[in-house]
Amino acid sequence: MSERTGWSRGLSVAADGKGQVGHAGVLLHRVADRVGLTAALAGLFPAGGSAIWRDRAHLIVALASTTVLGATNLSEAEALQAHHAAVLGIPASDSTAHRTLAALDESARVRITRARARVRRHVWSLLHLRPGGFPWLTAAGKRLAGWIVIDLDATIILAASKKEGAKATFKKTFGFHPLAAWCANTQESLAMLLREGNAGGNTVADHLAVLTAALAQSPVPPTRRSSYASTAPGPPTGIKHIEALNTARRTVRYLVGWTVTDQDETAIAKLPERAWEAALRQDGEIQEGCRIAELTGLSTRTGWPAGMRLLVRRVKPSGRHAKKLTAYEARTSSGTRSSPRTSGTCGASSAPTSPGFSTRSPARTPRSRTGCAPTRPWG
Repeated sequence: MSERTGWSRGLSVAADGKGQVGHAGVLLHRVADRVGLTAALAGLFPAGGSAIWRDRAHLIVALASTTVLGATNLSEAEALQAHHAAVLGIPASDSTAHRTLAALDESARVRITRARARVRRHVWSLLHLRPGGFPWLTAAGKRLAGWIVIDLDATIILAASKKEGAKATFKKTFGFHPLAAWCANTQESLAMLLREGNAGGNTVADHLAVLTAALAQSPVPPTRRSSYASTAPGPPTGIKHIEALNTARRTVRYLVGWTVTDQDETAIAKLPERAWEAALRQDGEIQEGCRIAELTGLSTRTGWPAGMRLLVRRVKPSGRHAKKLTAYEARTSSGTRSSPRTSGTCGASSAPTSPGFSTRSPARTPRSRTGCAPTRPWG
């Protein structure tokens, strides 16, 4: 056992209140050691021969663990690591951590990304071998075996001072607006793009970059094809890029969004009332205050792939959005929810038709949502 990962020898769980170390960061650090992440990172950094040298891989794992525990800056990370000193040793100073992060140039970040992908492939192989198997999702009672679902979501992170990249946000706050890709199966972040606070929530180029990075982090089982379902906003130009992500061993289904225009509202107005059906949540239960209808055949938009299905979702507007309704929405007392305002969602010709997926909010944004789903069934 190496010096880098041998700190956990003799570690045990006790309830006598003696010789204990608080916080869950110790267990997070141990998991990183056990799955090989610490060793994988160690191969990317130079080894120091000095007695006061701080192992860079150990430091990065410690920073990640303290971030999970709530550290928002390097000083807090150092303070939290001090709680683990009895087990992990004296923590590196915040200045050492700063120098380590500052030294991570583009090539170093690429190497770290590849190391993460290798470790994730190992971890997912272990998930497949456990008694319950890999955590496939269930939508409206249907088990989506073989599908990896990726959600793209932009989130506001507040900043208390004028830090680098902190800007005024669309919610009239101050901070950052990172865009992340989350694996719904394992609840882990596959990729994240750090962005300034004034970055758009539905910027197509950013979504495509994050989706591509997320797919690179998603292991492909060696004995089978893999299929992915993704939610992201984007016009037909963005859809062409997503379609190009399909390979001989990877099938990509998607749900994307676009801004609803007067032309779209004209098509929506032609829908008879009987066309609107109750929308379902992922668990198959009816989603109160939300109805869904198919717009395929009525829309006069061009540029979509063949076989694309368009779905419209009608919801009761919130008080905040009631002030921004279009004339059609005001007349019908409803919004056609999507991103960022009166916009729509669409899924590729091979996207899932499961109610649990087609009515799911792709970007978790307010207002009207129209959607599109495929002609082929889910799975």
